[in-house]
Order: sequence, then structure tokens, then C-alpha cells
Amino acid sequence: MTKLEKAIVAIVEVFEEYAGTDEKKSQLSNAELGQLIKAQLTSPEFKDKVDPENIKEAMEELDKNHDGEVNFREFSQCISGLARAYYMKKHGKEKSRGRGKGGQDK
Repeated sequence: MTKLEKAIVAIVEVFEEYAGTDEKKSQLSNAELGQLIKAQLTSPEFKDKVDPENIKEAMEELDKNHDGEVNFREFSQCISGLARAYYMKKHGKEKSRGRGKGGQDK
């Protein structure tokens, strides 16, 4: 598999591993989400590129439908936000919500 394919499979598998600890196999409870974050976002290389504020913001935006649980769609949006934060920090770019020339992120 390519790097991107492996990354996609890993995201799905991590979600399924942590969502599978209770009776709702397609949702992450708050406890499952806490375990996932604590166990999966630990490396110094990642922490050097993503501020704790980025993780907090991503978690706050997770439960879009306010049902107290996180489905895969909500989880994947969080992962996308963390990837953007990592990219911006890695490339020394300031946090920006706007769009640059040609519709690309600044």
C-alpha cells in the first residue's frame, strides 16, 4: 500500500479499536475518546508540531450534532484539523482561517 493508503487505513482502524470497547461500535464515547487521545497523540515529534491548543480546539469541535458521542465523520474532521495544524507549524506558518490567492490556505 502507498503511504496515503496506509494512513487512511490506520485512521479507520484506530477509530474502530477505540469505538469498539463498548456496545456502540460506531461511536466514540467521551471515555473512549479520552483514551484514544491519551494513547495515540504522544510522540515528541508530533507534540513539537501541534500545540495543545490545536488538540483542544479539534476536540471541542468534534461533537457537531451534540449527541455526547463522536461518530466517524466527526472524528475524521478532527483528524483533518490536526493534520492542518501539523502542516502549518511544520512550515512555520501562522494559524489562519482565511484563504490565500487562488483559494489555497495561506
